[in-house]
Amino acid sequence: MATINVRRVYDDPEPDDGTRVLVDRLWPRGVSKERAAVDAWLKDVAPSGELRGWYHHDRSRYHEFEARYRSELEDGPAAQALEQLRELVRGGPVTLVTSVKSVGDSHVPTLVDVLEKSAPPPASR
Repeated sequence: MATINVRRVYDDPEPDDGTRVLVDRLWPRGVSKERAAVDAWLKDVAPSGELRGWYHHDRSRYHEFEARYRSELEDGPAAQALEQLRELVRGGPVTLVTSVKSVGDSHVPTLVDVLEKSAPPPASR
C-alpha cells in the first residue's frame, strides 16, 4: 500500500508528500491556493456540516462521531469522494491535508483507518 501522510495546511510541504489532498469541507481561512499546495480538494470526503456541528470536537462524543462519519463514507457523495481518494492512494504516496487544530480529535484518523483497511493486499511473489 502507498504511504498516507497527514499534515496541517499551515505546515510547509515536504518532498515525500506525493499527492496532497485537502480533506476539509471548508477552504482554510487565510490560506492561498499557492500556500496550501494541494493537488486536489475532496471536500465531500469530510464529515457533513451537520455532523461537524454536532461533534464540534467534543472529545466525549468522539466514538459516536467516528461511527456516524464511517456511515457517511458508505453512501452518496462521500462514498464517491472516498473512492477518488482510494484511487490516489493506489497511485503512490498521498498526504491528507487539513486545517484542524487537533488532528487526533478530527475526522482524519478515521479517514486514514478506512483507507488503510480498504487497501488491496500486497501482491505475492
